[in-house]
Amino acid sequence: MKNMPSIFLLPFFLAVLLAGSALAQSPQQSSSPPPPSVVPMPASTTAPTQSPKPGQSPLRVSSDLVRIDVEVTDKSGKPIKGLRAEQFTVTDDGKPQAISSFSYADIESIETAGAQDAKPIVVPVDNEGPNTPSAAAASDQLRDRRLLVLFFDLTSMQPDDLIRAHDAGQKFVKQQMKSADVVAIVAFSTKLTVLANFTNDRAVLEKAISRLTETSSSDLSNPLYAAAANGEYDVQEYTGAAFTPDETEFNVFNTDQKLAAVEGLANVLGGIPGRKALVEFTGGITQTGEENRTQLRAATDAANRADVSIYSIDSRGLLAAPPGGDTTTNAATGTSMFTGASVFHQTDQREDSRDTLATLSTDTGGKAFFDLGDLSEALPKIQQDNGGYYLVGYDLGADVKRDGRWRTIHVKVNAPGAHIRYRDGYYAPRDFQHLEKEDRAQQLADAVNSDNPVVELPVAVETGMFRLSDQQTYVPIAAKISASALDWAEKHGNRQAEFDFAVQVRDVASGRTVAELHDTTQVKLDAERFQEINKKNLLYQGGVVLSPGNYKLKFVARENESGKIGTFERNLSVPASQPGKIVLSSVILSSQLVPVQKSTEVQTKGQGLRTKLASSPLEMNGETIIPSVTRLFTQNQTLYVFFQAYYPEKGENKEPVDGNTLRAGLIFFRNGLQVNATPMLAPSDVDPKKYVASFRISLPLTKLQGGRYSIQTIVIAPGTQHSAFSRTYLALQYPPPQPGVQATPADSPGPKPPSQ
Repeated sequence: MKNMPSIFLLPFFLAVLLAGSALAQSPQQSSSPPPPSVVPMPASTTAPTQSPKPGQSPLRVSSDLVRIDVEVTDKSGKPIKGLRAEQFTVTDDGKPQAISSFSYADIESIETAGAQDAKPIVVPVDNEGPNTPSAAAASDQLRDRRLLVLFFDLTSMQPDDLIRAHDAGQKFVKQQMKSADVVAIVAFSTKLTVLANFTNDRAVLEKAISRLTETSSSDLSNPLYAAAANGEYDVQEYTGAAFTPDETEFNVFNTDQKLAAVEGLANVLGGIPGRKALVEFTGGITQTGEENRTQLRAATDAANRADVSIYSIDSRGLLAAPPGGDTTTNAATGTSMFTGASVFHQTDQREDSRDTLATLSTDTGGKAFFDLGDLSEALPKIQQDNGGYYLVGYDLGADVKRDGRWRTIHVKVNAPGAHIRYRDGYYAPRDFQHLEKEDRAQQLADAVNSDNPVVELPVAVETGMFRLSDQQTYVPIAAKISASALDWAEKHGNRQAEFDFAVQVRDVASGRTVAELHDTTQVKLDAERFQEINKKNLLYQGGVVLSPGNYKLKFVARENESGKIGTFERNLSVPASQPGKIVLSSVILSSQLVPVQKSTEVQTKGQGLRTKLASSPLEMNGETIIPSVTRLFTQNQTLYVFFQAYYPEKGENKEPVDGNTLRAGLIFFRNGLQVNATPMLAPSDVDPKKYVASFRISLPLTKLQGGRYSIQTIVIAPGTQHSAFSRTYLALQYPPPQPGVQATPADSPGPKPPSQ
């Protein structure tokens, strides 16, 4: 197809360049674009997505704070009020903690007030979060309220299970709901759907529960099925087929989907202040082994951060299963019915489907309810569990490792006859070095797909365009990273750094990804080389091949010692070919040529398939020109200028155009005045088959004055009407002042530079 983008990825490499103390982002070529803007390096930044938000939950971990909700009752289960902070003793992994914050949520006061129940309450489930006006308003409405979320997992419930869950929800709203209760209704089928926001309006809640209907999602898989673990037996039902497929792989996905829904809902509820009880009606969640552990931990961690206690209600209720299964199950094969194997297998299946529910509930401070004849029996117990509670907070010590490990909490209360309930631990925060491989990959993917920029790592990106054919354009990508912003690891006397680079190019019209890349680069330097490199910048260079069209490029760089991330976005407009005209490529400005060879200091490992070009347009005579991303130069450098001219096959007189006759020159402007110019030069290389003439011009910058310059590139075909123009920019640093030497005024023309 003529205009479909072609995807080719070139190998990337890392080079060391001289540069100044600021990063500049240069514009694309145009007739008169503004001068390049200077992007200063931020002094300090914070990650927008990695750290939990302050005030998000009573049990959460930020950089130095943990908060726990503690329920204290007497022997009859009635809340004990009026306790003081000094009556509480808290240990974290066995170490005593000094309490830094203390308060009490008096839910009983609302239940006994009566009149306040008439005040209507509506708070969105997806609240904006802490430290926002909506959060302050929600906090006022929900103060001393019991927050309950009735969550119906439609993907795991069979029709009879759904009917029981529906009836239990309706009975709770009509008969069991108390004046302090504020309830939300959420369902999960193919997506999370909020049927009712937090409210005390019973009519609204009844209407929301009545919308629950059977969906095809409940038939995705049988939640009872789990592949036999090592040392166990497996009993397959007879289907009449030649073989019975192993459903383990499908069930892994199905289980992760259910757990991801719980995690997603917990993250949303994190924007609601106070303790929340998530009452999940479910037909069970079966794990298949280690495959689901990561998602289970993520769901548990999200609930604890958001102060959500999960109460699981097995909607299958009280079950008396006949040997071999009921009428919905085909008969087992072989002698399993006579040996008891099928009966044991039925029991194992049921228990396996409950293990995850019990784990979620226990690790989040909730409870799991099984074998209930009437599911509504669980709800008063959940209400009783979520009475008044104390909010106890303490600061983490500086010596606590950010390793993501489970940390155990113990709380004691100096009050006679007191019974206490609290979450018994939390997952410690993780720094980048303790992230699992999957978590690192997900972090990079999130940065690529996020609409929000990340500026922990200062990054500047320069792109260009070089035509390969009428339907293919090579887009070189050069990204510069400030070495001073990097965290170098010291190992065996050497300094090491590792980087992940990701590039994504999307078509603007369709939103489809047309090019994608992920590379990991390792740099190892000895002590002497490190001293040389540490004050310079690092350049990452490569490119993609695209067809004509409009694109959005997203570049992400991550330094893997500290986990700092920097992102850069740019719109790309790849023009269609213009027959019968001379067209110019991008003009590359550089201060460095490097041999085309591998470096022992730099090792790059690419992921995914890529198609290599025979050679890059930036390579010539065994050397590669390194683009200057900042376009900032010093007077002791040589300026290398590279560009290509694409000329037509025939001129106006229909005679073939000889690329060797083309001539090109540069004109330098400063403050709107022409100050320098080069002679018209012949091309350095001509490809008559592709009608491409390449120009490489070198200029010593010693005699140029410091300041900003516009460079106009001119290409003409003598004896014809063909010509082409483009303009680019550079900045030249002023030299340091010399004692006793008067500086040349910035607006005075300098001498004409030599050219070759």
